[in-house]
Amino acid sequence: MNYLAHLFLAKPTADSQFGNLLGDFRRGVDVIAFSQDVQRGLENHYVVDKFTDQHDLVKEAKTLFHQSRRRYAPVAIDIYFDHLLIKHWSRFSGQPFSSFCSQRFELLETRLPQMPRTMQHSVGHMITHNWFDDYAREEGIAKAISVVAKRIRFKNDFHKSVDDIASNKAKLESLFLSFLPELIEHVNEKAIEN
Repeated sequence: MNYLAHLFLAKPTADSQFGNLLGDFRRGVDVIAFSQDVQRGLENHYVVDKFTDQHDLVKEAKTLFHQSRRRYAPVAIDIYFDHLLIKHWSRFSGQPFSSFCSQRFELLETRLPQMPRTMQHSVGHMITHNWFDDYAREEGIAKAISVVAKRIRFKNDFHKSVDDIASNKAKLESLFLSFLPELIEHVNEKAIEN
C-alpha cells in the first residue's frame, strides 16, 4: 500500500505515523535509535506490505497490467489503491478526509527533524504540496505515476500503467473494495501497535 494507506492504518500519534512511513525509507537507517512506538509503527508497515504483496486479490490486480509493466505493477496498484481509499473514504472512516489529512500532516511535521534525510524531503514535499489532493483526482494518479517512471534508472514504459488502470478501473475498484476490509482486519488481529 502507498503512503495514505499506511497513515490510515497507523495510530493517530506522531511516532506511529512516522514509523508507519519509515518502512519506505529504512535503507541504511539504524532504527534502534528510534522510540519503541516508532519501531512498532515500522513493524506495522511491514505487516501491511507483506499481507498486501501475498494477497490473492492483489496478485489478481497485477495480472491486469501489460506484461512489460508487471514488474512495477505493485507500485501503480499502491498509488491507485490510495486513490480508491479517498474515493470510498466514508466507508472506512467516520473522520472527514480533510480533517484526517490535516491531523496526520501536523503529526508528521513534529517528527520531520528525526526523519532520515530522504524521508524528510519526501514527507516535507507531501505535506507542502498535499499529494493526497492529487491522489483524489484521476489526473493526479497519472502525475504520480509519471513521477515514479522518471525515477526508474533505466528506460521503461511505466508511465503507460495509467492505460492499464483506465482499461481496468471497475475491476481494480472491485478488487480494492474486497481487499481493504481484509487488510484492516489483519492489522487489527496482529495488533502490533496496541
